[in-house]
Amino acid sequence: MFGNSTSVIGMDLGTCNTLIYVKGKDIVINEPSVIAVERGTNKVLAVGADAKLMLGRTPTNIIALRPMRDGVIADLEFCEKMIRYFISKVIPRYRFVKPSMVIGVPSCITEVERRAVEESAYKAGARNVIVKEESLLAAIGANIPIYEPAGHMVCDIGGGTTEVSVISLGGMVVTNAIRVGGDEFDEAIVTYVKNKLNLKIGEQMAEEVKIKIGNATPGKEIQKMGIKGTDLAGTLPKQLEIDSIQVREALQGPIDDIVKVITDTLGQTPPDLNADIVERGIVMTGGGSLLKGLTHHITRETGVPVILAEQPLECVALGAGRFYEKVKGFDNTRSIYDRLNR
Repeated sequence: MFGNSTSVIGMDLGTCNTLIYVKGKDIVINEPSVIAVERGTNKVLAVGADAKLMLGRTPTNIIALRPMRDGVIADLEFCEKMIRYFISKVIPRYRFVKPSMVIGVPSCITEVERRAVEESAYKAGARNVIVKEESLLAAIGANIPIYEPAGHMVCDIGGGTTEVSVISLGGMVVTNAIRVGGDEFDEAIVTYVKNKLNLKIGEQMAEEVKIKIGNATPGKEIQKMGIKGTDLAGTLPKQLEIDSIQVREALQGPIDDIVKVITDTLGQTPPDLNADIVERGIVMTGGGSLLKGLTHHITRETGVPVILAEQPLECVALGAGRFYEKVKGFDNTRSIYDRLNR
Protein backbone atom coordinates (compact mmCIF):
# COMPACT_ATOMS: atom_id res chain seq x y z
CA MET A 1 0.00 0.00 0.00
CA PHE A 2 2.74 2.46 0.98
CA GLY A 3 5.68 0.83 -0.79
CA ASN A 4 9.28 0.91 0.44
CA SER A 5 8.92 4.43 1.86
CA THR A 6 7.42 2.93 5.01
CA SER A 7 10.78 1.45 6.07
CA VAL A 8 11.77 4.71 7.82
CA ILE A 9 9.63 6.21 10.60
CA GLY A 10 10.18 9.35 12.66
CA MET A 11 8.24 9.37 15.93
CA ASP A 12 7.43 11.99 18.51
CA LEU A 13 6.40 9.73 21.39
CA GLY A 14 4.85 12.50 23.43
CA THR A 15 3.20 12.62 26.82
CA CYS A 16 -0.02 14.00 25.32
CA ASN A 17 0.19 13.10 21.64
CA THR A 18 2.09 10.68 19.42
CA LEU A 19 3.05 11.86 15.95
CA ILE A 20 4.55 9.67 13.24
CA TYR A 21 6.38 10.81 10.12
CA VAL A 22 6.83 8.40 7.23
CA LYS A 23 9.37 9.08 4.52
CA GLY A 24 7.53 10.22 1.41
CA LYS A 25 4.21 10.58 3.28
CA ASP A 26 4.87 13.40 5.81
CA ILE A 27 2.89 13.23 9.12
CA VAL A 28 0.55 10.25 8.96
CA ILE A 29 -0.36 9.83 12.66
CA ASN A 30 -1.26 12.59 15.13
CA GLU A 31 -3.25 11.03 17.96
CA PRO A 32 -3.48 11.27 21.77
CA SER A 33 -1.04 9.00 23.63
CA VAL A 34 -3.85 7.06 25.29
CA ILE A 35 -4.77 3.38 25.26
CA ALA A 36 -7.82 1.51 26.58
CA VAL A 37 -7.60 -2.19 27.43
CA GLU A 38 -9.81 -4.85 28.96
CA ARG A 39 -9.02 -5.39 32.62
CA GLY A 40 -7.53 -8.81 33.32
CA THR A 41 -6.77 -9.78 29.69
CA ASN A 42 -5.13 -6.47 28.63
CA LYS A 43 -6.81 -6.84 25.25
CA VAL A 44 -6.58 -3.54 23.36
CA LEU A 45 -10.01 -1.94 22.94
CA ALA A 46 -9.07 1.52 21.65
CA VAL A 47 -6.00 3.66 21.03
CA GLY A 48 -5.59 7.38 20.38
CA ALA A 49 -8.58 9.70 20.04
CA ASP A 50 -11.16 6.98 20.76
CA ALA A 51 -9.31 5.94 23.92
CA LYS A 52 -8.97 9.53 25.13
CA LEU A 53 -12.76 9.88 25.14
CA MET A 54 -12.81 7.05 27.69
CA LEU A 55 -10.48 8.71 30.23
CA GLY A 56 -12.30 9.06 33.53
CA ARG A 57 -15.45 7.47 32.07
CA THR A 58 -14.72 3.73 31.96
CA PRO A 59 -16.62 0.93 33.73
CA THR A 60 -14.72 -1.36 36.09
CA ASN A 61 -13.83 -3.87 33.34
CA ILE A 62 -11.97 -1.30 31.19
CA ILE A 63 -8.73 0.56 31.88
CA ALA A 64 -8.02 3.78 29.96
CA LEU A 65 -4.65 5.36 30.64
CA ARG A 66 -1.77 7.38 29.28
CA PRO A 67 1.36 5.19 29.20
CA MET A 68 3.62 8.28 28.94
CA ARG A 69 4.21 10.66 31.85
CA ASP A 70 6.62 13.61 32.01
CA GLY A 71 8.08 12.64 28.64
CA VAL A 72 8.98 9.07 29.67
CA ILE A 73 7.30 5.67 29.66
CA ALA A 74 5.19 5.09 32.75
CA ASP A 75 3.84 1.70 31.64
CA LEU A 76 6.14 -0.30 29.34
CA GLU A 77 3.61 -2.98 28.34
CA PHE A 78 0.86 -0.55 27.39
CA CYS A 79 3.30 1.78 25.63
CA GLU A 80 4.49 -1.13 23.50
CA LYS A 81 0.89 -2.00 22.60
CA MET A 82 0.20 1.63 21.68
CA ILE A 83 3.29 1.89 19.45
CA ARG A 84 2.48 -1.44 17.81
CA TYR A 85 -1.04 -0.23 17.04
CA PHE A 86 0.18 3.03 15.49
CA ILE A 87 2.81 1.24 13.39
CA SER A 88 0.19 -1.23 12.13
CA LYS A 89 -1.95 1.72 10.98
CA VAL A 90 0.99 3.24 9.11
CA ILE A 91 2.36 -0.04 7.71
CA PRO A 92 -0.45 -2.60 7.41
CA ARG A 93 2.07 -5.35 6.61
CA TYR A 94 4.82 -4.20 8.99
CA ARG A 95 5.48 -7.72 10.27
CA PHE A 96 7.07 -8.35 6.87
CA VAL A 97 8.62 -4.88 6.49
CA LYS A 98 10.05 -3.93 9.89
CA PRO A 99 10.70 -0.18 10.05
CA SER A 100 13.76 1.73 11.20
CA MET A 101 12.72 4.33 13.76
CA VAL A 102 14.05 7.63 15.09
CA ILE A 103 12.33 8.66 18.34
CA GLY A 104 12.55 11.99 20.12
CA VAL A 105 13.01 12.03 23.90
CA PRO A 106 13.70 14.76 26.48
CA SER A 107 17.35 15.29 27.35
CA CYS A 108 16.50 15.12 31.07
CA ILE A 109 15.54 11.42 31.05
CA THR A 110 17.81 8.84 32.64
CA GLU A 111 19.70 6.12 30.77
CA VAL A 112 17.23 3.57 32.14
CA GLU A 113 14.30 5.61 30.80
CA ARG A 114 16.06 5.97 27.43
CA ARG A 115 16.56 2.21 27.21
CA ALA A 116 12.89 1.71 28.05
CA VAL A 117 11.95 3.75 24.98
CA GLU A 118 14.27 1.67 22.79
CA GLU A 119 13.00 -1.60 24.26
CA SER A 120 9.38 -0.60 23.74
CA ALA A 121 10.03 0.28 20.07
CA TYR A 122 11.91 -2.97 19.41
CA LYS A 123 9.15 -5.04 21.03
CA ALA A 124 6.60 -3.18 18.93
CA GLY A 125 8.34 -4.39 15.76
CA ALA A 126 11.10 -1.92 14.87
CA ARG A 127 14.14 -3.20 12.98
CA ASN A 128 16.48 -0.45 14.21
CA VAL A 129 15.90 2.28 16.78
CA ILE A 130 17.80 5.50 17.41
CA VAL A 131 16.83 7.87 20.22
CA LYS A 132 17.66 11.58 19.94
CA GLU A 133 17.01 14.69 22.03
CA GLU A 134 13.71 16.39 21.19
CA SER A 135 15.10 19.90 20.87
CA LEU A 136 17.66 18.83 18.26
CA LEU A 137 14.97 17.06 16.24
CA ALA A 138 12.60 20.00 16.70
CA ALA A 139 15.24 22.34 15.28
CA ILE A 140 15.65 20.12 12.22
CA GLY A 141 11.85 19.93 11.82
CA ALA A 142 11.61 23.72 12.06
CA ASN A 143 14.10 24.05 9.18
CA ILE A 144 16.71 25.79 11.32
CA PRO A 145 20.16 25.65 9.66
CA ILE A 146 21.71 23.99 12.71
CA TYR A 147 24.79 22.71 10.86
CA GLU A 148 26.22 26.18 10.25
CA PRO A 149 28.79 27.68 12.69
CA ALA A 150 26.26 29.92 14.44
CA GLY A 151 24.12 29.74 17.55
CA HIS A 152 20.42 28.83 17.44
CA MET A 153 18.18 28.46 20.48
CA VAL A 154 15.16 26.15 20.48
CA CYS A 155 12.58 25.91 23.26
CA ASP A 156 10.40 22.82 22.87
CA ILE A 157 7.40 22.71 25.23
CA GLY A 158 5.77 19.30 25.16
CA GLY A 159 3.10 17.68 27.26
CA GLY A 160 5.44 16.60 30.04
CA THR A 161 8.72 18.48 29.58
CA THR A 162 10.25 21.71 28.38
CA GLU A 163 13.67 21.48 26.75
CA VAL A 164 15.82 24.48 25.86
CA SER A 165 18.95 24.01 23.76
CA VAL A 166 21.57 26.11 22.04
CA ILE A 167 22.69 24.38 18.85
CA SER A 168 25.70 25.01 16.63
CA LEU A 169 27.50 22.86 14.03
CA GLY A 170 24.85 20.16 14.36
CA GLY A 171 25.34 19.60 18.08
CA MET A 172 23.94 20.92 21.34
CA VAL A 173 26.31 23.37 23.04
CA VAL A 174 24.05 23.96 26.05
CA THR A 175 20.84 22.15 26.94
CA ASN A 176 18.52 22.21 29.93
CA ALA A 177 15.23 20.43 30.48
CA ILE A 178 12.56 20.51 33.17
CA ARG A 179 9.56 18.28 33.71
CA VAL A 180 7.09 21.09 33.11
CA GLY A 181 4.80 21.21 30.09
CA GLY A 182 1.21 21.10 28.96
CA ASP A 183 0.25 18.61 31.66
CA GLU A 184 1.49 20.99 34.35
CA PHE A 185 -0.60 23.77 32.77
CA ASP A 186 -3.65 21.50 33.15
CA GLU A 187 -2.75 20.52 36.72
CA ALA A 188 -2.27 24.18 37.65
CA ILE A 189 -5.79 24.96 36.41
CA VAL A 190 -7.22 21.97 38.32
CA THR A 191 -5.49 23.13 41.52
CA TYR A 192 -6.55 26.76 41.09
CA VAL A 193 -10.20 25.85 40.51
CA LYS A 194 -10.14 23.56 43.53
CA ASN A 195 -8.53 26.10 45.88
CA LYS A 196 -10.16 29.30 44.63
CA LEU A 197 -13.54 28.15 43.33
CA ASN A 198 -14.09 25.10 45.55
CA LEU A 199 -14.78 22.95 42.49
CA LYS A 200 -13.14 19.69 41.45
CA ILE A 201 -12.69 19.34 37.68
CA GLY A 202 -11.09 16.64 35.54
CA GLU A 203 -8.01 16.79 33.31
CA GLN A 204 -10.04 17.06 30.12
CA MET A 205 -12.04 19.98 31.46
CA ALA A 206 -8.81 21.73 32.47
CA GLU A 207 -7.32 21.09 29.03
CA GLU A 208 -10.38 22.62 27.40
CA VAL A 209 -10.02 25.72 29.58
CA LYS A 210 -6.33 25.99 28.66
CA ILE A 211 -7.01 25.75 24.93
CA LYS A 212 -9.99 28.11 24.86
CA ILE A 213 -9.03 30.91 27.26
CA GLY A 214 -5.54 30.03 28.53
CA ASN A 215 -3.09 32.94 28.22
CA ALA A 216 0.27 34.24 29.41
CA THR A 217 -0.34 37.97 28.83
CA PRO A 218 -3.44 40.16 29.09
CA GLY A 219 -5.58 40.22 25.96
CA LYS A 220 -7.75 42.97 24.50
CA GLU A 221 -10.82 41.59 26.22
CA ILE A 222 -11.61 39.29 29.11
CA GLN A 223 -12.77 35.87 27.92
CA LYS A 224 -15.08 33.64 29.94
CA MET A 225 -16.30 30.05 29.78
CA GLY A 226 -18.36 27.67 31.85
CA ILE A 227 -16.70 24.79 33.70
CA LYS A 228 -18.35 21.70 35.13
CA GLY A 229 -17.25 19.54 38.02
CA THR A 230 -18.01 18.45 41.56
CA ASP A 231 -18.81 20.93 44.31
CA LEU A 232 -16.34 20.14 47.10
CA ALA A 233 -18.70 21.48 49.74
CA GLY A 234 -21.73 19.44 48.76
CA THR A 235 -20.12 16.73 46.57
CA LEU A 236 -22.77 17.38 43.89
CA PRO A 237 -22.33 18.29 40.21
CA LYS A 238 -21.96 22.03 39.69
CA GLN A 239 -21.25 24.52 36.90
CA LEU A 240 -19.33 27.75 37.38
CA GLU A 241 -17.76 30.42 35.18
CA ILE A 242 -14.04 31.15 34.91
CA ASP A 243 -12.36 34.01 33.05
CA SER A 244 -9.02 34.50 31.29
CA ILE A 245 -7.59 36.61 34.13
CA GLN A 246 -8.11 33.75 36.58
CA VAL A 247 -6.60 31.25 34.15
CA ARG A 248 -3.53 33.45 33.65
CA GLU A 249 -3.12 33.60 37.43
CA ALA A 250 -3.42 29.80 37.59
CA LEU A 251 -0.75 29.31 34.92
CA GLN A 252 1.76 31.77 36.37
CA GLY A 253 3.77 29.09 38.22
CA PRO A 254 4.61 26.80 35.28
CA ILE A 255 5.12 29.80 32.98
CA ASP A 256 7.68 31.23 35.43
CA ASP A 257 9.46 27.85 35.47
CA ILE A 258 9.73 27.89 31.67
CA VAL A 259 11.04 31.47 31.60
CA LYS A 260 13.63 30.55 34.23
CA VAL A 261 15.01 27.58 32.27
CA ILE A 262 15.31 29.84 29.21
CA THR A 263 17.15 32.58 31.12
CA ASP A 264 19.39 29.98 32.82
CA THR A 265 20.31 28.54 29.41
CA LEU A 266 21.07 31.98 28.01
CA GLY A 267 23.30 32.60 31.04
CA GLN A 268 25.26 29.39 30.31
CA THR A 269 25.72 30.18 26.61
CA PRO A 270 29.07 31.54 25.29
CA PRO A 271 28.90 35.26 24.41
CA ASP A 272 29.42 34.81 20.65
CA LEU A 273 26.55 32.33 20.44
CA ASN A 274 24.35 34.61 22.57
CA ALA A 275 24.98 37.36 20.03
CA ASP A 276 23.71 35.03 17.31
CA ILE A 277 20.61 34.20 19.36
CA VAL A 278 19.77 37.86 19.93
CA GLU A 279 20.00 38.36 16.16
CA ARG A 280 18.07 35.22 15.14
CA GLY A 281 15.67 34.89 18.07
CA ILE A 282 14.44 31.94 20.14
CA VAL A 283 12.41 29.41 18.14
CA MET A 284 9.44 27.92 20.01
CA THR A 285 8.14 24.45 19.20
CA GLY A 286 5.80 21.92 20.81
CA GLY A 287 2.12 22.13 21.68
CA GLY A 288 2.75 24.15 24.85
CA SER A 289 4.21 26.99 22.81
CA LEU A 290 0.73 27.63 21.37
CA LEU A 291 -0.48 29.09 24.68
CA LYS A 292 -1.83 32.56 23.86
CA GLY A 293 0.65 35.36 24.55
CA LEU A 294 3.49 33.06 25.62
CA THR A 295 5.96 34.17 22.93
CA HIS A 296 5.31 37.82 23.77
CA HIS A 297 5.73 37.12 27.50
CA ILE A 298 9.09 35.38 26.97
CA THR A 299 10.32 38.25 24.77
CA ARG A 300 9.35 40.74 27.47
CA GLU A 301 11.08 38.73 30.21
CA THR A 302 14.31 37.91 28.33
CA GLY A 303 14.72 40.82 25.92
CA VAL A 304 15.29 38.31 23.10
CA PRO A 305 12.96 38.01 20.07
CA VAL A 306 10.83 34.86 20.12
CA ILE A 307 9.54 33.15 16.99
CA LEU A 308 6.84 30.47 16.86
CA ALA A 309 7.79 27.67 14.45
CA GLU A 310 5.56 27.24 11.40
CA GLN A 311 4.38 23.77 12.49
CA PRO A 312 5.16 23.71 16.23
CA LEU A 313 3.21 20.53 16.99
CA GLU A 314 4.88 18.55 14.21
CA CYS A 315 8.49 19.72 14.47
CA VAL A 316 9.89 16.78 16.50
CA ALA A 317 8.29 14.11 14.29
CA LEU A 318 9.35 15.91 11.10
CA GLY A 319 12.85 16.34 12.47
CA ALA A 320 13.06 12.66 13.42
CA GLY A 321 12.33 11.60 9.86
CA ARG A 322 14.66 14.16 8.35
CA PHE A 323 17.42 13.25 10.81
CA TYR A 324 17.50 9.69 9.50
CA GLU A 325 17.53 10.91 5.92
CA LYS A 326 20.48 13.21 6.65
CA VAL A 327 22.66 10.71 8.51
CA LYS A 328 21.73 7.85 6.15
CA GLY A 329 21.40 5.19 8.80
CA PHE A 330 22.46 4.36 12.32
CA ASP A 331 26.27 4.52 12.16
CA ASN A 332 27.26 6.71 15.11
CA THR A 333 31.04 6.48 14.60
CA ARG A 334 31.20 9.91 12.97
CA SER A 335 29.57 13.18 13.98
CA ILE A 336 26.37 14.31 12.34
CA TYR A 337 28.21 17.31 10.95
CA ASP A 338 30.94 15.16 9.37
CA ARG A 339 28.44 12.76 7.80
CA LEU A 340 26.38 15.62 6.43
CA ASN A 341 29.35 17.30 4.77
CA ARG A 342 31.44 14.37 3.59
